[in-house]
Amino acid sequence: MLELQTKIKRQIEIIGLVSDPDHTYYTADLADLFHCEDLTIKRDLQELRSTGIDIHSEKSRGVCFGSPMDNTVITELVLQYVGICYSQNAIDKTTAFMVKKKKLRSLHDIVHLQRSIEQRTMVVIDYEKEKTDVEKGREIGPILIFQSEGFYRLLALHNGIIKQYHLNKILSLKQTKKTFKAIPPKDVEELFRYSWKSWLGNERHHVKLRFSKEWIEWKNPRHLLDAESVDEQADGSAIITVTVNSLTEIASWIAGRGEGITVLEPAELKDKVVELAHGVLGNY
Repeated sequence: MLELQTKIKRQIEIIGLVSDPDHTYYTADLADLFHCEDLTIKRDLQELRSTGIDIHSEKSRGVCFGSPMDNTVITELVLQYVGICYSQNAIDKTTAFMVKKKKLRSLHDIVHLQRSIEQRTMVVIDYEKEKTDVEKGREIGPILIFQSEGFYRLLALHNGIIKQYHLNKILSLKQTKKTFKAIPPKDVEELFRYSWKSWLGNERHHVKLRFSKEWIEWKNPRHLLDAESVDEQADGSAIITVTVNSLTEIASWIAGRGEGITVLEPAELKDKVVELAHGVLGNY
């Protein structure tokens, strides 16, 4: 298993390296980098071509692409590469926490949920809403498994409504043969478009924030959400306008950041941040 992971990791790294327009790699160069024989690199290129990736070794151009790669393929490679690196370096705390709590049950649940997603079949779960409140026999239609805020989460249909579940709180799970109508991918994307962290809702709030120069130098706020505009100021600060689906969620985020972020609009968000800040001070 480790040998296979090493090979896949090497092949993805070959793609990443030869995509550099300012550097030419020949098979001998790659063999030196990966401490293997030229023949191993040639086999890697052959295997990559067998998956539909148009990559070749030419005398004049070195290892290069014959045609552009599709974004879907690139996405799959990035996810696969990150997954391998996480598993090798044991830094994926989300997975480690789930496995520690659920042990083999964690793999059982993800496998059954993913198969249900692909087959569009319902599952029946017992779900721990609170430690003293367990809902038994809830029938849901799994749509998507994703990570957010340190947890694996499940997006699923329940009585025609899209809801979110923590995988750690699923106490039992049974796959059924009952089918449900799938949600179009574009509709799922729309659910996440205005999500600040993990909250999924239909509300739309237009928010304007000022980030200080120091905050911007520490972390680039342009990547917080896709749906945003950035207005850089003369003093080095920046005003960001963004649409979110929950004022409570973004208020919690702002309150936890400390100095450097000022709410300009709306007034309701200012009040929520102040309320949260007072609540924290009340603990001391």
